[in-house]
Order: sequence, then C-alpha cells, then structure tokens
Amino acid sequence: MSPVAARRLRRLAVALGAVALLVLLAGGWVYWRLRGSLPQLEGEARVAGLGAAVTVERDALGVPTLRGSSRVDLARTLGWLHAQDRFFQMDLLRRAAAGELAELFGQRALPRDRATRVHGFRKLAQTAVPRLAPAEREILAAYAAGVNSGLGALRELPFEYLLLQLAPTPWRPEDCVLVGYAMMLDLQDGTGRHERTLMTLRDKHGADALAFFAPLLSANDAALDGTTAPLPPIPGPEWINLRAPKLGAARRPGSDFPVAHELVRDAESWRQNDQFASFPFPARDPDSIFGSNAFALAGAHTASGAGLLANDMHLGHAVPNIWYRASLEYGGQRVTGVTLPGTPVVVAGSNGHVAWGFTASYTDTGDIIILEAETGAASSYRASGHAELLTIEKRLESIVVKGGAPVTMTYDWTVWGPIVGRNDRHQPLAYRWMAYDPDAANFTLVELEAARTVDEATAIAHRAGVSPVNFIVADRAGDVAWTIAGQLPDRVGFDGRLPVSWSSGERTWVGHLAPDKVPVVHGSRSVAPGRIWSGNQRQVGGAALAKLGDGSYHHAPRAAQIRDDLVKLTRATPRDLLAVQLDDRALFLKPWHTLLMQALTPAATGGSATRAALRKHAESWEGRASIDAVSYRVVREFRQAVRQRVFDPLFAACVQTTPDFNWRRLDLEPALQAMLRERPLHLLAPNFTNWDELLIAAMDDTIALIEKSGQPLPRGTWGERNRANIRHPFTISFPILGRWLNLPADPLPGDNDMPRVQTPTNGASERLVVSPGREAEGIYHMPGGQSAHPLSPYFQAGHAAWVRGEPTPFLPGSAAHRLTLKP
Repeated sequence: MSPVAARRLRRLAVALGAVALLVLLAGGWVYWRLRGSLPQLEGEARVAGLGAAVTVERDALGVPTLRGSSRVDLARTLGWLHAQDRFFQMDLLRRAAAGELAELFGQRALPRDRATRVHGFRKLAQTAVPRLAPAEREILAAYAAGVNSGLGALRELPFEYLLLQLAPTPWRPEDCVLVGYAMMLDLQDGTGRHERTLMTLRDKHGADALAFFAPLLSANDAALDGTTAPLPPIPGPEWINLRAPKLGAARRPGSDFPVAHELVRDAESWRQNDQFASFPFPARDPDSIFGSNAFALAGAHTASGAGLLANDMHLGHAVPNIWYRASLEYGGQRVTGVTLPGTPVVVAGSNGHVAWGFTASYTDTGDIIILEAETGAASSYRASGHAELLTIEKRLESIVVKGGAPVTMTYDWTVWGPIVGRNDRHQPLAYRWMAYDPDAANFTLVELEAARTVDEATAIAHRAGVSPVNFIVADRAGDVAWTIAGQLPDRVGFDGRLPVSWSSGERTWVGHLAPDKVPVVHGSRSVAPGRIWSGNQRQVGGAALAKLGDGSYHHAPRAAQIRDDLVKLTRATPRDLLAVQLDDRALFLKPWHTLLMQALTPAATGGSATRAALRKHAESWEGRASIDAVSYRVVREFRQAVRQRVFDPLFAACVQTTPDFNWRRLDLEPALQAMLRERPLHLLAPNFTNWDELLIAAMDDTIALIEKSGQPLPRGTWGERNRANIRHPFTISFPILGRWLNLPADPLPGDNDMPRVQTPTNGASERLVVSPGREAEGIYHMPGGQSAHPLSPYFQAGHAAWVRGEPTPFLPGSAAHRLTLKP
C-alpha cells in the first residue's frame, strides 16, 4: 500500500471512529434522558399536601399497594403514581374529550378535534366540578395536586414530550371529569347515529322493515328475566323490492312514512363523517363492539359460599393498557382492583365485602329531536315554554393547532343540544344527550370502597355519575345482582327509539330516572336462579326495558353462551369462571358451518379447484376460534361475505340517504337466518338469479379474502388473521418506533361472538375473577404492563399471561420495591 493510500485509510478510520463516537455519545445522551423519565420506585419523596406519610410497595409486576391514613392522602398518592407511570396517556384522554389533540399532533388530529368540540366538554367539565359533593371535590383536588407533584418529581419529562418538543400542561380537577367524558365518547352514541339509522330504515323501507331488521326483542335473546319475542314476518315487496327498477317502493296509501329524499349535504355533514376519525388512536375494527363480559354466581353455586364475580372489559387495545392496577389500604379497609389513570377511583374490584364490575349497557342515553319552524325560518325553531320562535345559537370553538394557525369552528346549538343532521324532510335534527347534564358526572363510585352488601352497592351505583353501564355485584354473604350504574333520562310521552318533535311539550325529559325506577335483578329473580350475566345484550323486557330504552344492544349469542356455561357450575372456584372467560367455542357459527357445507355441492365445487379446497378445509370443523383453526376462519369469513352480499344492496338506499347509516350495529342475525330459510326473491340483489348464486359468490369472496392476506388456504389459520396489533399512538406516525413501543404481534384465540372476545385491536382489557373476602384466591391479568415507559421492567410485565390466558394473582405479591412519600 502506498503512503498516500495509507494516510487516506488512517484519515478514514479516524473519521469513522469520530462518527462512531458521536453516535455512541448521542445514543448515550438519549438513553440518559429517557431514563430520566422513569418513575421513582424506592427511597423517599416529598409530596406537598399529604396529611401523613404514605408507603408504596410494588410487587414483581409493578403493582402498587398504597398504605395511608386517609382516602384523601391515597388520592394524592395515586395521582403521583399515575403521573409518573402514565401521564402521557392521561393527557391524551383529557385532550380526546376536550378536542385538544391538534395542540400536540397538528393538522392530522384536526378531524377528531372538530368532531369532538361540538360537545363543549371542556366548559362542561368546568361547570361540573363545583357541583360535586364536597368530599368528591376534596379527593379530586388532592388527586390533581398529586399528579402535578409526581410529574414534577421526574428528572425529565415523559419521553413522549421529548419527542414532541412540547411541555405538558398542569393537571386540573376538571381534567378528571374530562377523562370520564372520554369514556362516554367510547361507550355511548354521541351523535344519535343509531337513532338516525332506525329513522332512515323506517322512512326508506317502512315500519315492517324496521320491526324485522331491527327487532328490540327476538326469539333467542338471553335477558336476565327470560323475555323473548318471535321475529316479525319478512316485509313484502310492496315495501322493499330489489328486483324493481328502483330501490325502495312508492308510498303506501295512508302511510305515515314518506319516501326519503336525498340527504341535504350542508355544513353539518362533516360531523357525521369525521366523527370516526381515529388519529392518534388506532382505527376501530368496524365489526368489533366495545362491550364487556361480567357475570356472577350466588353463594349457593360457589365452593366458598360467598358470591363470585368475573369481569373482562372489552375496549380498544393500546400501549399502555387503559387500566392501572392498585391496592389501597386506609382506615382499616382495603380495596383492590383497576384504576383509570386520570381519575382517583377504583373502577372495578373488591373491598373484602363486595366485588363489582361493569359492561357497556347500550341503554338509550340520548334522543334526536326534530326541530319545527315556520316555512322559510331556517335559523329558528319552536320549543315548549317559549311563545316566540327561538334562534339557533352559533357556538364558536377555537382549536389550537401545532405548527399552524388556530382553527375556528362554528357549531349550531339549540336549547336541547347540537344540531347533528337533517331528516328526509330537510328538518334539522338536534341531539339531547345525558352527557350534557353536568349533574350526570360525579365521582360517587368512590363510595363503593365502603359498601358492605349488594343492596348498598346498587344504591351507590344509582347515584353514580358515570357513562351508564351494566353494574354486576357480588357480596360476601353470597348475594349477587345486576342494575344500571349512571344517570338515565326520564322520558315522558315517547319511548326514545325514533326521532320526534319536542315543540309541544308533550314529549320531553323530566330530569334523571329516579333510583327506585332503575331496574334491579337479584340472583334469586334471574331466569337462571343464582346467576347473573352480561354480554352487552338486552337485560330486561316489558316496563323495565321501556325505562332503559334501546341504545343498540348487542345480539345475544355471547351472553347466552356465558349463561349456559354458568348453569353447568355448582361449586365454582375462580378458575371455573376464568374458564368461562376463555371459552372460545364457536357455537354461534355452527349453523353457518352447516350452511356452507350444504352450499358446497358437487355442482358448486365441480371444475373449481379453489372451492373444492374450501370444502376440504371446512369439513374438519374445529368448533372454536383457536389460533390453529382453519375451518373456523373459513366459516367466519363466509358469514361476513354473505352479510355483505345481502345487506349492502338492501340498505344502499339508506346509505345514500344517510351516509353514516350503520347496518352493522343492527341485530340482523335473526332476519338473515329467516331470509336464508325462506329465500325471498324480492330481497335478493338483482345480479343473482337465486340465493344459491349469492352463496357461491360469498364462497369465492371468502377464498379471495384469505388469499389476499398472503397466506394460502391451508395456512390461513385464525391465528394468522387474529394477530395482536397493540400499538403506542406514536407508532402510527413513526412506524420505526414500533420495535420498542408496540407489543408483540401474537396470534390470539377468540372472536366477537363468544365469551373470549378478541380482535387484533379490541378485546379483554383485563380479566379479573374475585370473591369478596377471599381476594387471595382471585385472578387477574391484562395486556401490557403497569408502566408506559419502554425502559421500565414493568412495561410488558404480565402481558404473556394475558396472551396465554394464564391465571395470575388478583392481589399484589410481595414487595419488590418500597417508596415512602412524606409531607
């Protein structure tokens, strides 16, 4: 080598070494800063405002046990812990409810903020806090102060803010209310979409179609009181005839239901479309239902003689998980369960005397109101109690946008609520939602920590200000019960299922439904005595159902399977109820497997190698949504393809009239089974000459869908289709971070219509099984870990047990770290 070449090589080596050193130093600097936002686990810390010292012991999974002298001190401490472990999550929740995400993420978050700002939740939260009971205000103030203290105690800001180059705003008591509103937006219908769907179905296809395609009761329901009803007849071709030149039919003489006109697309239309914008959160699976399972056995059916409760709440998966485990000890009592970061409440758990859990109730908490006005009075409307026409109010909201100018939005409001659309007669539709009542938001659930009996717990639930949910409770004496927690409207003059005018005063709300009017079903009064179950189905019928209304109940197979599993148990233990939670048998799809095999005739498979292969793989019916199942996936995709082929053309006119018409939320299974049995030609899309052709087309859809996924049919297992997609919000914009921030893409058993509910982005956000007084025998696990920090040992601690369905203890284990917080 020449001297010149050697010098060049040495210079190159020096340069590369310098670059490597700079990279190493930069990496070390980044690592040092990231470690600076790890929570403090041991030693001592000062927290202003504490009345006395509080100890925090964390077990091997990072689950804290808080011991203090008062509930207020523990609220302050819980806020401190939430901030250290989960502040960015809390920030996203309050901003999601307030419509303030664009302040962090810029233009991409504007669609969600625009849709959310119509509710005015920030101002509503500010109104709600002063109206809380004094004890609740004290707890909220202590919690908020603890949050700010915990955030300030970190050496560095949480790593998300380092990447965003922003500083977090302090936590306020009103932000706790906003976190509650965020849950309402997830669990409730914030724009009356379901009611507008029913309205459009009726107006476009008639009352007979509404009764058939959207039955409130059906023959195979799983209500606690055993109520059922036969399905109405298939509507005739005078109402719906897809073989006619035009969709729909002319108006019947004397009919009260006009033919729907084209929807007027005006300034309100974006509210209907943009409400589904998901960023910065993962998009929802359109076929998944935010719901949950909760069920309980009375002492007569348990091994211990005490009540036994199971609860797995189904929500969207994300990093970190929505729940934060904790055990609180104060004043001689102990309560253990899950908390929601951003609030000081133990949401579900056990206090040694009662154990409680929740599921989405799908009760009717809002009503669409048809505005009436004089001809040509586009900006005015009538309201009872007002002699003159009222003027539609213009509410202005200014949205701060990172990297851009603020965006000002104008929302049309009435005395009842915002205008959310128009009907077929071009009349504006306002939405009256229980969430707009500041008295419907409170923190009364904290009183459950001192409840001693089922009756005490249900009385507290009736006063609670939460998104109305099914409340399942079991006590130490062996009693179990169901009721609704949260505030419901007390309607007069109408049932709330379809839009009506309120201008005359004959139809209205008269406040909240009184506690003594809210239905309660004790285990002794259940149709399956000693057993209570909830899978988001309709729970009661008759007069009780009339009080609760219809908020789009989930169809019954999952709840029925839970009920039937419970009936088989006599001396049950926590592991028995965990087995029910993990039940992935596909009983609901058995008739669909039979239909597919009947449709795969020699004529259908002859000359088609792919259909022959489909039959081969469908023959070996596993009967469950296991990760290695092929036939389950085949049958499941076949059902979805049939539904699409049947209902897309059938409801095309409805979607044309109301773009966010949502037929997937209707309980269409009874109607579909009836149509497949009777095969009415007038309900068949005109591109098919008979129903067999539709089924063959659905088979081909199934084959194409599986092959499109990249897996040939023999390897197209359910586990390949149902892989976990549990992501940190940052990785939507920065996929390169997924390696460090996302959870593993494990194949997952389970699906929507069985107890083990699981899709890639939605499912059991926790599973707990506990008997009050015997918490040491309880079971718990959840996706992800306690900490949101990827460098924390608790980032994924316990996640593998959730994936495998393995029981881990409900109570925290022995202390691995001990921290003392002092005044």
